[in-house]
Amino acid sequence: MAHEPLIFIVSAPSGAGKTSLCKEVVRLLPDLCFSVSITTRAPRSHEKDGIDYHFVSPAEFRQMIEADRMLEWTEIYGNCYGTPRATMDTCSSKGMDILFDIDQAGARRLKEIFPESVTIYILPPSQRDLQERLINRGTENEAVMQKRLEQAHKEIEQSSWYQYKVVNDDFSQAVERVRDIITTERAKKRSS
Repeated sequence: MAHEPLIFIVSAPSGAGKTSLCKEVVRLLPDLCFSVSITTRAPRSHEKDGIDYHFVSPAEFRQMIEADRMLEWTEIYGNCYGTPRATMDTCSSKGMDILFDIDQAGARRLKEIFPESVTIYILPPSQRDLQERLINRGTENEAVMQKRLEQAHKEIEQSSWYQYKVVNDDFSQAVERVRDIITTERAKKRSS
């Protein structure tokens, strides 16, 4: 029997470590379903289709929007990203809660659709740490990196609406904090 899944929405500026944190939390909580986003951007060298993202062409992405197969979508840095509607059905039918790893615009849309969602914002320890992480990632040229840093500053300023904030200064501790948030929110739901 399907249940109403508890939805966890995790956002962060580029380079804050959101995706790594989410993957580790899902590994530690096997009854948590990870929503794999769809994107039109090219995969990075370490990414795998269907695991990190579903990589599609811009035409395929447009067809999915026109067919109303997306819960939400947005364009970031010239590429489209979205959440497939099928994720909700799949996870719910398995009796699992869902973890979304999405940008702030998508998070706001999901929170409007699912007001009971739990929102978590991942912060870098500092602007300097964020810049170093982006440099070490080696996936952006200088101009793109500057855009990402400017956007990160704006996003952090606009993150006050998130219910929880977690500083990713120590990866293990940040993972534990996110896991504790999920465990606490699940306990609240069961007791209500």
